[in-house]
Amino acid sequence: MAYSALITAGTAVASTAVAQHGPSEQSIAPLDLYNQASRAGLPFLHSVASGDPLPDSIILWTRVTPDRDSLPGSGLGPDVTVRWDIATDTAFTDIIGTGTAIATAEHDHTVHIDVKGLRPETIYYYRFIVLDGDHRGATSPIGRTKTAPAYDSSPEEITFATASCANWECGYFSAYRDMAQRGYNGELDLVVFLGDYIYEYATGEYAGKSGISRVHHPQWEITTLEDYRIRYGTYRTDPFLQAAHASTPWVVTWDDHETANNSWSAGAENHTDDPAEGKWTTRRDNAQQAYFEWLPVRVTMDSPERHIYRSFQYGDLMELTMMDLRSYRDAETDAANFANPERTMLGSEQFNWLKNVLETSTAAWNVLGNSVMLSPMKILTVEGDPAANAALNFVDQRTTGMAVNSDQWDGYAADRDRLLELLSHTSANTFVVTGDIHSEWANSVIWNDKEIGAEMVCTSISAPNVDEILTSYLGSYHPENNSTSLLVEDVLTGANPWVKHLDFDAHGYCIAHLSREQVVMDYVRVADVETNNAATNIAVTKTWRPGEGFVD
Repeated sequence: MAYSALITAGTAVASTAVAQHGPSEQSIAPLDLYNQASRAGLPFLHSVASGDPLPDSIILWTRVTPDRDSLPGSGLGPDVTVRWDIATDTAFTDIIGTGTAIATAEHDHTVHIDVKGLRPETIYYYRFIVLDGDHRGATSPIGRTKTAPAYDSSPEEITFATASCANWECGYFSAYRDMAQRGYNGELDLVVFLGDYIYEYATGEYAGKSGISRVHHPQWEITTLEDYRIRYGTYRTDPFLQAAHASTPWVVTWDDHETANNSWSAGAENHTDDPAEGKWTTRRDNAQQAYFEWLPVRVTMDSPERHIYRSFQYGDLMELTMMDLRSYRDAETDAANFANPERTMLGSEQFNWLKNVLETSTAAWNVLGNSVMLSPMKILTVEGDPAANAALNFVDQRTTGMAVNSDQWDGYAADRDRLLELLSHTSANTFVVTGDIHSEWANSVIWNDKEIGAEMVCTSISAPNVDEILTSYLGSYHPENNSTSLLVEDVLTGANPWVKHLDFDAHGYCIAHLSREQVVMDYVRVADVETNNAATNIAVTKTWRPGEGFVD
């Protein structure tokens, strides 16, 4: 069922204007909010979330579990009516909006509220209360959210986190704990998630350095709507992920693993049209419906097919465009066809939309939410070192002296050229935020030998990177920053002078501090993803300035 049916059915989606009141004194400390959000129980087992902030609107989300049989994907359980409240204080003495919605089994008991009539650049608190059934009177954890600045405002700085690639079985989500704490402390305006929110694999098929840290559900490769719902439900029981969602509004896009590995418009590397996996279009639709149900997304409905690409204006400082690099792309091909001008990553409709947004924007920065790396990668193989070459294969480099990662923009060179030319003709600065590749990168964005922007690539929350691949490949433990990882980093930075920072072994996320003069990029790292509640720290900071490039 298309997501439009979710809206027209009226079962779990509402759009409501609210009254305006003045702010009140906050009465619950950030630590208490964090603890409440990360310890959700029945009937709000999956806590709360918000997303897609506009100056006057925000999406609020929750899932209701009416009873212990009504688990994600079960299709069981009665309809439940919930009331939502949004206020300027955590005690809810200044409630500025309220309404009701019905959570139904048809849509996995998820609830989306599009609250309108809010004030720009304002912190709000929200909650849900069950109005009927066995849990009548039960109240959800309190969520904290923030609207975008007014379109005609001039913010001095915007600070946002970027994250990608969270694999349940590979480790714990300590990075989300750090993100949540910064959110509750007021350090983040939003979180930009760049894809691979879940992984589709069967248990043990893509595990961590020491094997499976924790078993996901279902334990088989997911293909049906029920499967995808169960997998999302598993992830959303993680206390750190719950707290990260409850602390800060998220803006999300998908990559491939929300459906299947290395997907394109008509299929995926990890899909076969056979009785076991079914038709690709059916699997894709199942995955997308579960995605829209389980994430706080405002879907644009003006396309014949529902789409997730959209933009967010933060005053005259930032135009954030979230691209969909999976739904319209051509299939991967060999290196001889990379430059074929007919090949596309974006598709014509999305490119025309992006062109219009970028050409009409008045913001100082064009920030592109980009799921796979834009900058090219070129390498020389390491003669006589099979371990190093195995690590290089991890980033899909398989020939000498060529850019050959066909799943990234390298495989769609003509479309990349069109995008870079478009960006070079705008008056705004370019900042590309990227995920996918399970490693930290800071790249200069080059077009016709001119540096037109910067690319910040966040590493994985927990999905495997080079030290884990080496441990698996060689059968012996490889710590972070082992000699082979360092050699591979040297090979790649030497062959790619636009790469200003690279770490192949780190896990964590990034924080961008965007001002008119510069963008400061913090790379937050987790000490050990196989240890629950591991320590985190800002390990590297890079600064890029228009006209100067990277200055540290």
